[in-house]
Amino acid sequence: MRGSRLCAFLGMFALIAVSLSLLAQKPEPPMRGIHWARGHQPPAAQANPDMTWHGGNILTTTQTAAIFWGTNWGNSSFVSDKITGLDSWYNGVGGSTYGATSDEYTGPNGTQVRDTISYQGHHIDLSSAPRHAPQTSTILAEVCRVIPQSQLVSNGYYAVYVDKPRGHANYCAWHSAGSCGGTQVQFAFFFNLDGDPGCDPQSTVSSESQGLAALANVTGHELSEARSDPQLNAWYDSSGAENADKCAWTFGGPYVSLSNGTRWKIQGNWSNYAFDNNLGYPNSSGQNGCVDGTNVPGPYTH
Repeated sequence: MRGSRLCAFLGMFALIAVSLSLLAQKPEPPMRGIHWARGHQPPAAQANPDMTWHGGNILTTTQTAAIFWGTNWGNSSFVSDKITGLDSWYNGVGGSTYGATSDEYTGPNGTQVRDTISYQGHHIDLSSAPRHAPQTSTILAEVCRVIPQSQLVSNGYYAVYVDKPRGHANYCAWHSAGSCGGTQVQFAFFFNLDGDPGCDPQSTVSSESQGLAALANVTGHELSEARSDPQLNAWYDSSGAENADKCAWTFGGPYVSLSNGTRWKIQGNWSNYAFDNNLGYPNSSGQNGCVDGTNVPGPYTH
């Protein structure tokens, strides 16, 4: 009898252990808004290229912060102008005509994306970053570890810039969503793009290095998508492409000006309104729906 009780106890313990293990295995957050390197862009939706709303929330306001992860972020030669430049980029995107290119998209109860974007500054983590393309859960864990819990907010967008090149990965950046201690957050990942022709916008703005220009362009891509599709269930087209995906590697002009007077070569974003009224510039598929704040009067709240 005693042996059977012991077996029953051990069986129950094993069942509890398995249950706890299953609970600990959280699903990997999906990778969306992938900014593919040049030549790797998937085919565009053709029948009706407009994006549709899938019922999810949008960001009416956005709080941003940057994380620079990797040992090289302690090396001034590697850092160059990248940290100060991205600080300037994030401080200028709010209230700019470029920021307003995502403002036409709405969410539940008539809520609307607004270019009310604030910057909480950057964090530097000098521990070793992943050497190769990381899982989304790895980047989420970095956000949860580095950003103080008291500073995490549900409308937060946390961008992680590693010091490693993309190597054989066929993309430059992506964004996703997850949870830190019960707070739902948006986050993004960026490779180091120094000397990377596949992720280079070929900017002619003389005040910025090539590596900074490349990061600024993909930063605009991911932030625009995080605002209009923060939980990956709001705005995208029939092929799954979000507003920046649809205009990747196409530019309306040589640069856009942000609200702090800085200039950057940044790709445009898709506007249903511009496409429906033939007001945008063409994307790589020839669809006239791209706007960057220079080619169509904004904000795009139609």
